[in-house]
Amino acid sequence: MKVISTNVAVRRADPSRRHTYTGIDKQPQPAIELSTPGPHYGDGSGIIGDSIGDHKHHGGADKAIYAFAREELDYWETELHRDFRNGFFGENLTTSGISLANLLINQQISIGDALLEVSIPRSPCATFAGWINEKGFLKSFTNHGDCGAYLRIITPGTITAGDGMELVGKPDHDVTMGMAFRAKMGDMDLARHVVKIGCLAPVHHKQLEAKLTKYDAQARG
Repeated sequence: MKVISTNVAVRRADPSRRHTYTGIDKQPQPAIELSTPGPHYGDGSGIIGDSIGDHKHHGGADKAIYAFAREELDYWETELHRDFRNGFFGENLTTSGISLANLLINQQISIGDALLEVSIPRSPCATFAGWINEKGFLKSFTNHGDCGAYLRIITPGTITAGDGMELVGKPDHDVTMGMAFRAKMGDMDLARHVVKIGCLAPVHHKQLEAKLTKYDAQARG
C-alpha cells in the first residue's frame, strides 16, 4: 500500500459555471505539506498551496485531503476509453495497493510523518461532471460505488510520492467508505445502519438522519 502521486490544485475556470474557479485539476508534485484546517467548510484545504473553488461545500477538517486509487483511474480509463493522469479526478493522493472503498470510517492511516483518518465520502457534483465531460458520468460513478475517500489530518507532516501507507488500529464498527457512500447516495437500508452505528462526523450524521426522516415520512404517506 503506498501513495504513488501527491497532487496540488491548479486553478481553472469552473466547467459547471457555478463558481468562478475550481481546484479540481490536481497536478502531481514531488511532495505535499499538510496543515490542519479549521472545522468548517470554507476553512481551506489541508494541503499548503492547494486551492478550493467551492468554499460552501469543500475544505475544513472532514475534507482536508482527498484520496483516489490508481486502480480506479485505470478502471475509468477502460470504461471511458480515455487516459487519466494521476490527480485528474481531483485527488491530492493517488494511491496504489489499497481499496479505499473497503476502509472503515475513522480508520487511521500513517503516511510519511503524517497521521490521517478516513472521514466522509465524496459527493459527485456538477463541477466533477463538467470536468470529466462524459454523458451520464455521475450516475455511472455513483453506481460503481467507489468514491475514493476524504481524510482528516490528525498529525500534520509531509507526504512524498512513493511513501508507504500503514493502517493504525481499527475502528470498532463495520461501516466502510463504500457503505457510507451508498447510504449517502440513496440506499436507505444502509443509511439506517450507518445512522445507528453513529460513526460519521456530526454534520454528516445529521444530514443522513434528515434524509431518513424524509424518506420514512414519504413512505407513511
